[in-house]
Amino acid sequence: MDSNPAHKPGFFERLSSLLVHEPEDREQLMQLLHAAHQRQLLNADALGIIEGALAASEMSVREVMVPRPMMEVVDVQDSLQQVINQVNTTLHSRFPVINGSRDNVIGILLTKDLLRVPHADGFSLRDWLRPAVFIPEYKRLDVLLREFRVSRNHMAIVIDEYAGIAGLITIEDVLEQIVGDISDEYDFDEADDNIQLDQNGAYRVKAHTTVADFNVAFDTRFSDEKCNTVGGLILNHLGRVPQFNETITIDDVNFQVLRADSRRIYTLVVSRSPAADDSE
Repeated sequence: MDSNPAHKPGFFERLSSLLVHEPEDREQLMQLLHAAHQRQLLNADALGIIEGALAASEMSVREVMVPRPMMEVVDVQDSLQQVINQVNTTLHSRFPVINGSRDNVIGILLTKDLLRVPHADGFSLRDWLRPAVFIPEYKRLDVLLREFRVSRNHMAIVIDEYAGIAGLITIEDVLEQIVGDISDEYDFDEADDNIQLDQNGAYRVKAHTTVADFNVAFDTRFSDEKCNTVGGLILNHLGRVPQFNETITIDDVNFQVLRADSRRIYTLVVSRSPAADDSE
């Protein structure tokens, strides 16, 4: 018996008591972890991270990467102003640098390095390249995460079995599979409202907003027979996932993609066309 009657078992003691019988497979392990959650030994966030980590050990890079057609790249022949325009448009911190073709990635540009460029005269992007890391598309995510940590690289170029460029993957892509979506200063995912008016007078709309709610807010008449959400409405209209900053016009409504990845849309900026505004 514990000589200290006031002693309260800690988290690991309580979890160990639950795991008296070692699980024989992953399914039993997950059952035990869910039981721990039900007994309030694990909160929902901790359980989600554990589940994400276990899933990452079975997922390949191919399942998470940004496909080759959706890669945001800069060309080694681009001028300094062209590169800056690309940075301002996409807001990415790293870019694969190609030489004429997406199949010919020759390095990685860190946008912070542009701050050290003394002047535009004589600028050569080739002088500012970092080495590109190439990985096979079937590498496991947990292995890649460990390599990212050791090498301190944040981006890798994915190649297929024929040594062609299949896509790219970042450390954020891997971490999001474990901890969930990582927000940044352009997100408003923590807000309760799906539709918000920002400080610039533009409407930001979450892609999971229902079509019915959108119709009420913007006095539109979009059908929700095929798609229940605004994101689904756009995907059905385009037949693909739109890219960052792409604008899609449906009837008289403009949807500008504020945030999306290779699989889904997160946030949109919505406006009405001038003709529609004048007619009201």
